[in-house]
Amino acid sequence: MSDKFLIDLGLRIRDRRNHIRLSQMELGEISGIDRTYLSGVENGKRNISILGLRKISVALRMPLNELLFGV
Repeated sequence: MSDKFLIDLGLRIRDRRNHIRLSQMELGEISGIDRTYLSGVENGKRNISILGLRKISVALRMPLNELLFGV
């Protein structure tokens, strides 16, 4: 997985989170993922499991394929 992929994924997560007006803390509470870990994912510095991405996609009400690939 390239660094660009992680950066783009993080930007999609952040953009969607901001669009639905959630803080990182709120997203963390809904998804069950630590806020500091989410910050690392959004900044492209942390790798996340597919199960973690699924939790985020459900919390953001966004299809997983759209979250992963922007389509």
